[in-house]
Amino acid sequence: MAIDVNSEDGLIIRKLIPLGTWPGAQFNALCESITIEEIRGGTLFKKGDMDPRLIYLLSGEVTLQSEGLIIEVIAAESEAARFALAHQIPRKIDAVANGAVRFLRLDADIVNNPTPLVCKEDNSYMVIEEPEDDPNDWMTALLKSPVFQRLPPANLQKILITLEEVSFEKGEIIIRQGDIGDYYYLIKSGHCLVSRKPSSHAKDIKLAQLGKGEAFGEDALLSGEPRNVTITALTDMVLLRLDEQHFLSLIREPSLKFIDQEQMQDVLRQGAVLLDVRSQDDYKAGHLPGSINAPFFSLRMQLKTFNREQPVVVVCGNGRISEAAAFLLLRHRFNALILKGGMNGPASRPEAKAPEPEHEAAHFAIDDGVETLINLVDEPHPQNKQEQSDQISSFAASGTLEDQLRLMKSENEALRRVNLQLNDKCLKLEVEREEALRQYHILQKQTEKLMQMLDKAKGNQGVA
Repeated sequence: MAIDVNSEDGLIIRKLIPLGTWPGAQFNALCESITIEEIRGGTLFKKGDMDPRLIYLLSGEVTLQSEGLIIEVIAAESEAARFALAHQIPRKIDAVANGAVRFLRLDADIVNNPTPLVCKEDNSYMVIEEPEDDPNDWMTALLKSPVFQRLPPANLQKILITLEEVSFEKGEIIIRQGDIGDYYYLIKSGHCLVSRKPSSHAKDIKLAQLGKGEAFGEDALLSGEPRNVTITALTDMVLLRLDEQHFLSLIREPSLKFIDQEQMQDVLRQGAVLLDVRSQDDYKAGHLPGSINAPFFSLRMQLKTFNREQPVVVVCGNGRISEAAAFLLLRHRFNALILKGGMNGPASRPEAKAPEPEHEAAHFAIDDGVETLINLVDEPHPQNKQEQSDQISSFAASGTLEDQLRLMKSENEALRRVNLQLNDKCLKLEVEREEALRQYHILQKQTEKLMQMLDKAKGNQGVA
C-alpha cells in the first residue's frame, strides 16, 4: 500500500537515516512501493537471523536484548529510532516489541544505493524537491550537507552517540583565530558570525553568518594549522561538538578522496581543474604546470567562479591544507580530489618526473609567461606588456600548432587566475564598503542624538 509523503507516516519516514538525504523524487518513488507492518508483542528478529532487510521503528517501543539481558529500549520518538534497528547481518541480538509497534522493512541495497535520478542542474545549485522541515529538527538540516550525505549510516550513528552538547551566550567567542584546533562544531540552534583579521593590527573582516544545521571548525583539524577565523555567537547558541580523533576517523576518512600523480594526469585529461591553494608567493616560486592559484584563506570568496561540472584536484605543499580546501569544496557540492603528498610528495618533485622531450621545452617558457601576466596585473608596466606581447607573437608565429594551442590554453588559465584575484579584491572591497556604511549610520545616529541634546540644552537655557 502506497504511503502519502505528506501524511504523518510520510513525515516520520522522511526523517529516517539516510532517507532524509534523498532528493524528493527518489523519496516519493520509495513511498509508493513500501508497506507499513504492525505487530502487538512478539519478535521482530532474533539473534542469528540472516534477513538482509533493514527494520525501522515508526511507533511504539522495541527492546534489544541478548540471552535475556536488556541492552537498550528504543522508543519511536527517540533519535536512535531514526536508524535501522541492529542492522548488522547476521543479527547479533533479539528485537522484541513492547506492545503494539509499527515498522518498515526496507531492502538494504535500495536504502544505501538509491537509484539515481536526473535532476535539473545549473552552475550554482541542484534543483530538488524537498518537504518542509520541522524548524526544530536540526538533524534534518544537517543531513542535507553533502559531507554528511557521503557518510555510511554506521558512521552517522557513532557521531550522534559521541557528540557533546555545549551552550554559548550571545556575544561569546566560540573559537578564536590563532588558537589550536580541538573540536568540530555542529549548530543545533542559534546563529554565529565568522570573521578574520588579515593581520594582528587590522580590523576584523566579516566573512559569513552560520545557522542551524551548519558546521565549522574543521579547517584546523584537517590542516594542522591554528584556527584561521574567529567564531562569535550572534544569539544564544546550542552546539554539538566532536573531538578531533572522532572527526578524523568518522568524517574525514570516508569523505576525502586522494589520488596519485598518474591518476591526477588521467582526470586532468578528462577536464578536471588543478587548484593550487598555497599562497601567491609560494605559487610563484614554483607550481605544477596548468594549475591555477586560489589561496586557501580566500577560497570561500572564490567558489562562485568555479564550475561544479568539473572535478577539482587540490594541491598544496604537503597535502594538509589541501584536505581542508577539499572539505570546503565538498560542502559546496564540488567533486574534490586531493593530490597525495602535495607538492612535496615524491610524484610531484621535479627530480621524480621523467625527462621532458626536447620539443616540450616551450612548456616552461609558457609557464613563465603566465606568471609574468599575473605580475603585470598587480603592477602594470606598459613597456613590459608590449615586450611580452611581442615575445608571445613571435613564438606563436614560429611554433608548431601544438605549441600554439598550448600557449593559448596557458594564456586562458592566466586570465582565469587574474579574474579570480580581481574577484577576491572586489569582495574584500565590498566587505570594507559595508563596514564603512555601517559605521557611517552609527555616527549619523549619534550626531542626531547629540543635536537633539544640544537643542534641548539651548531650550532649557532660554527658559532660565
